[in-house]
Amino acid sequence: MTTIIINRRELLAGARKAGLGLAAGVTLLEHAASVRGAPANEKIVMAVVGVRGRGSSLAPGFASRADCEIAYVCDVDSRLFGPAAKLIAAAQHGRAPRCVQDFRKALDDKSVDAMIVATPDHWHVPAAVWSCQAGKDVYVEKPVSHNCWEGRKLVEAARKYRRIVQVGTQNRSAPYARAAKEYIEQGKLGRIHFCRISNQKEWGNYPLAPDGDPPAGFDWDMWNGPAPEHRYNRTYVDGWHHLWQYSGGDIANDASHQIDLARWVLGVDYPKTVYSVGGRFDSRGAAETPDTQTAVWEFPGLIVNFELALYTPYMLKIAPVVRQSDTLYPYWPQCATRIEIYGSEGLMCLGRHGGGWQVFIRPKLREGVVKDQRKGKFPDPEHQENFAQCIRSRQRPNADVEEGHRSALWTHYANISCRLGGQKLVIDPKTEQIVGNPEAMQLFKRQTYRKPWVIADEV
Repeated sequence: MTTIIINRRELLAGARKAGLGLAAGVTLLEHAASVRGAPANEKIVMAVVGVRGRGSSLAPGFASRADCEIAYVCDVDSRLFGPAAKLIAAAQHGRAPRCVQDFRKALDDKSVDAMIVATPDHWHVPAAVWSCQAGKDVYVEKPVSHNCWEGRKLVEAARKYRRIVQVGTQNRSAPYARAAKEYIEQGKLGRIHFCRISNQKEWGNYPLAPDGDPPAGFDWDMWNGPAPEHRYNRTYVDGWHHLWQYSGGDIANDASHQIDLARWVLGVDYPKTVYSVGGRFDSRGAAETPDTQTAVWEFPGLIVNFELALYTPYMLKIAPVVRQSDTLYPYWPQCATRIEIYGSEGLMCLGRHGGGWQVFIRPKLREGVVKDQRKGKFPDPEHQENFAQCIRSRQRPNADVEEGHRSALWTHYANISCRLGGQKLVIDPKTEQIVGNPEAMQLFKRQTYRKPWVIADEV
């Protein structure tokens, strides 16, 4: 099996040299079109795992590329097969994918080069690790892991099996985000000692439905996967983002984009200390994770603050018209997903997913003015392009698994502190563990993985 996979990789690399326009080292592109003209016999064959949410847009995105083919749709809910297959077939000129409930069937297929993992969070690492072990490259959605320990296991698997693992933090493939990073590195913002990250919107609590039997065609046992044994409950499937056994709440779900982008442009990795407080203040329902939360990550000479509120409908995500515009910027005071970077020479407001950035100053006594700015569009095509490039070149991608893991650690540390009532955590950057706090280390990983959905200590 290994020999066949290596030969296929070499074939793809040879196709790159033969004129697919993939210049070595080019990973940030203004226009994601350089590999769209690949002949059919040089296609990157993919399987998508999970098409209920993010996978429903990732799969047709990759399928619309001339150099990719979605060969499998994998989802525990067979009721989704028809619509997903139809959408993908339309994107790839009538070639319909095979539909299976158990994604391991795609892992057994030697013709499959890469897996797109778009499951709920608790399945990201198990699916991605097994994909690496099967010799597949992986595009895994954010957050990369359900807990601290899992993320390191995926990094180990990617390195051991020499797999390309791209995390779905697509801002790292946006030219305007790279420009923001370079602006800061060149010292144009001056000294930076404070950054604020926001995640504010409306996402209320919801009632707990009674336990029952799963719908026909829904594999509840596999959906629940490594989480504790439990009867089917519709609330779990619909509201998993806000249940600890499946996710880390909206700091992990949505804010992971802003957190990763801020960490990247600031050029920092492991915090010295982490402190977080908050809670589910609207407790009239099943949701467990915070609807109100603040976190502080401390670095030498830098404080990064995070603020979450899920009861603020007047805070607005960046609209599609702004994301796809070359000139429009968010109205920053009501931008729900903004990053504010306070330098001694100006304030940078940075938006994810095509928001662009602007630097504000106040010369003398005049009102604030925009000194510099850069716009860009939603970088999904660029991120997918980068993944395809790296499958062929074997270079590490823009959102390499190590980077995704380190960003996810920020959210996990914050949640651990918050769940322990705001304990201040001290982080050892060499081990990634929490120093001198056995209670916190109990939340460092899932204590029990339900068989057979187990991640081995030695991946």
